[in-house]
Amino acid sequence: MSISSVVRRRTLLLAALLCACLCPLAFADTPAALAKPLRIGITLHPYYSYVKNIVGDKAEVVPLIPAGFNPHAYEPRAEDIKRIGTLDVIVLNGVGHDDFADRMIEASEKPDIAVIEANQNVPLLAATGTAARGAGKVVNPHTFLSISASIAQVNNIARELGKLDPANAKTYTANARAYGKRLRQMRADALAKLTQAPNADLRVATVHAAYDYLLREFGLEVTAVVEPAHGIEPSPSQLKKTIDQLRALDVKVIFSEMDFPSTYVETIQRESGVKLYPLSHISYGDYSADKYEKEMTNNLNTVVKAIQESGA
Repeated sequence: MSISSVVRRRTLLLAALLCACLCPLAFADTPAALAKPLRIGITLHPYYSYVKNIVGDKAEVVPLIPAGFNPHAYEPRAEDIKRIGTLDVIVLNGVGHDDFADRMIEASEKPDIAVIEANQNVPLLAATGTAARGAGKVVNPHTFLSISASIAQVNNIARELGKLDPANAKTYTANARAYGKRLRQMRADALAKLTQAPNADLRVATVHAAYDYLLREFGLEVTAVVEPAHGIEPSPSQLKKTIDQLRALDVKVIFSEMDFPSTYVETIQRESGVKLYPLSHISYGDYSADKYEKEMTNNLNTVVKAIQESGA
């Protein structure tokens, strides 16, 4: 073999080795390899639980507002608005509970960020309470306090996230189905504790107009709402009117708020003789994947207890 042939073969071999080394680097520069997990913003605690259970470790879930703020009274802060610039999509309640998010998005560096409205096509209840009277048709935004509405929202979110992240769409759908199955089981377990339906004459009141969705799961209707609006305590004259109304309507149970207790509730209980049962609004404390299941299980069990004790 000639010297030129040997040199040519060595050159070809070196070229092949160099190509083999560089090929992985070339593939690493493809869009699939460079794609980063979605950063998904949420506004309320239940939606953190929903989304985290849907995406698992395939995406990051980022609260727009820090834990400890009351979403009903939250005013956007500069650092929270800035955070929107780091997100890819925001999941909204969209029917009145997180209106602050609209202002935040508009003021952010990403005013055209993708938005998922969880309650799209979810059946809504009308708002109750004095704040809703005379204001036309106002919807109750607390759909997350219904198991049925929560499952519908979870499915909506999973479907829309799948459109944004097709590579993980099947995972999101499977996770949403598994989560929905657990939520249905929670409700079934609670209803199984009732040997019979609630007394048709059982009349209940709530401190805040949030719990209609939850009580509908048990066939209960809210007879009266104490607060004119969330966080606004009734005046002395309104309080007296409420007590007179509870007596006249023979209300047996008041559901109050666990994380936002009000001193006047004790006055109502003392003056009217109704029994008091605290429920969670699921809008306080740390964000976690299991928060919704834990607090909603407690809510379901509390309503069961109220029905059982009022029946006795």
